[in-house]
Amino acid sequence: MTDGPARPGVDAPAQPWLTSPEPDLWAARVSLYADRARELEGMLDDAERARLQGLRRAEDRDQYRVAHVALRQLLGSRLGQDPAQVRFVREPCPGCGGPHGRPAVPGVPLHFSLSHAGDAVLVAFADTPVGVDVEERPSASVAAELTEALHPAERAELSALPAAERPAATARCWTRKEAYLKGVGIGLGDHPDRTYVGTGAAPTAPPGWAVTDVPAPPGYVAARAVRTSRLGPAA
Repeated sequence: MTDGPARPGVDAPAQPWLTSPEPDLWAARVSLYADRARELEGMLDDAERARLQGLRRAEDRDQYRVAHVALRQLLGSRLGQDPAQVRFVREPCPGCGGPHGRPAVPGVPLHFSLSHAGDAVLVAFADTPVGVDVEERPSASVAAELTEALHPAERAELSALPAAERPAATARCWTRKEAYLKGVGIGLGDHPDRTYVGTGAAPTAPPGWAVTDVPAPPGYVAARAVRTSRLGPAA
């Protein structure tokens, strides 16, 4: 990934470890920032620290720590706040109304989404609801398991591909789907087989949304979904 366009005071953080592969999208590598994130762990709130301490594996703690330190620093830069003072809430779930929908900063008309997997972290911002997802490229066996949860038309598309091409196509589809469901605010609490986003080179976006594949580090795949109108589901 290479540094992308930045708007001083808005998109340009002081941390050189963050890169912008697309406007309003920021990426970090856990391996490059784990030590520094440990030094900044104090900016996390009580809920984040409790979640961090509950992770058994050191690599999971590093991943979580880097992701949430990065999110706080980016939000602090955009909102003109001390990153440690940024407060998070959960919007109501559009499926059941429970307090586990999209994360938000109360009273701020800024939408964001965070995703992390392995060594990769992505943070997306938008003026409307947004979801982002990054995943490690799956093995053939993992891809086959994921396929069972996809839309019937997506499963048909995958079955028509040569076996060697199916893991990459499955990964494209899965990240698009999860990005969209995170943007809606329901996440995988909804049935992934209900939404069609496609497995081919170009995503198919649900009504009222724009879904795009975005740059990811080698060995990873990523997608972003942004609401473009009120025609689509929204929390």
